[in-house]
Amino acid sequence: MNNHPSPLLTAESIILIKQYAAAAEQMEQLHPEQLKLIYAQNWFNLFVPHAMGGLGLPLPQAVYLQELLAYADASTGWTVTLCSGANWFIGFMEESTATSFFSDKQVCLAGSGVASGKATLTQNGYMVNGRWKYATGAPYATAFTANCMIEKDGEPVLQADGSPVVKTFIFRKEEVEIHNNWNTSGMKATASHSFSVKALHVAKNRCFIIEQQHARLPDAVFYFPFQAFAEVTLTANYSGMAFHFIDECKILFEERIKRHGYAIKEACEMLEILGRTKSKLEDARQLFYDALEKTWKAGCEEKRWSASMLKNLGETCRSMVKLARNAVDDLYPYCGMIAAEQGSDINRVWRDFHTASLHAVFTFGCG
Repeated sequence: MNNHPSPLLTAESIILIKQYAAAAEQMEQLHPEQLKLIYAQNWFNLFVPHAMGGLGLPLPQAVYLQELLAYADASTGWTVTLCSGANWFIGFMEESTATSFFSDKQVCLAGSGVASGKATLTQNGYMVNGRWKYATGAPYATAFTANCMIEKDGEPVLQADGSPVVKTFIFRKEEVEIHNNWNTSGMKATASHSFSVKALHVAKNRCFIIEQQHARLPDAVFYFPFQAFAEVTLTANYSGMAFHFIDECKILFEERIKRHGYAIKEACEMLEILGRTKSKLEDARQLFYDALEKTWKAGCEEKRWSASMLKNLGETCRSMVKLARNAVDDLYPYCGMIAAEQGSDINRVWRDFHTASLHAVFTFGCG
């Protein structure tokens, strides 16, 4: 990706991340050198305010960085995106809770957005039970966040519209049991294991609600709707992975044409689809960033975004994701058997992309 606008990731850092990507996959978690770089650059704290030890980035600038990290290595980009996204929850926590959990310079929150836990109201807090899947970065998480349905006297607590009340809880690492069950074809180094708690009593200040009206810090990023926040950050990851795959294809296509001596017609077909696919994706990427910048600027000052602008941004995200999927799948048949060899770089990128693309945020609307 030429002319990438993020100044926060040097060429040397990209080389380092790529250098250890294969080893990280074998280890089934990020390589220590990749983690060392993440901590040194404070990337888990992209959205945490400066005053609280973070980078305090505006949303578009953070998204640019996430895309380039995903371009360098899918698992690294995904881990930074999901964990910095969980660290974003600092904007909704009580001050004492935020101070307690974010005093660690290597703070990294892992968690799940599915409300697969139950929290029963007690006299001075909650009794929590539950098990949650897909906690990216579990091995190096200093704390875990999880959504729970609230119960009282054995019955669910309901909102005015009759839907159950759901709150997010934060647990210390020693309070949870990690289940090492992340066993997928790709994104292996994200180490997205399950975790659980059993009959855990937590104080009331250890839960919060992730909605704009419940934000406690003044930074505009904490007032950006969570659904849109998730869509733009994940779209950036799919974009980075897709462009990585395209660049791997370019190298491979040129080698195959030279080695096999394809006829002019066949060689032209390979290069034509490569160029056309990349051009379409570049156009979609530009539309995505234009929509993101426009939307962010429109509501940043007042910390309020119109439903129409958010809808347009969501549609742009889905269009980008659909084109990214099509780009990878259209190019794959031209790659030859090396693309199916699990030890090859291009196979890892292909497996990572298709595993990541199963995320529920884009299950529907991108067909």
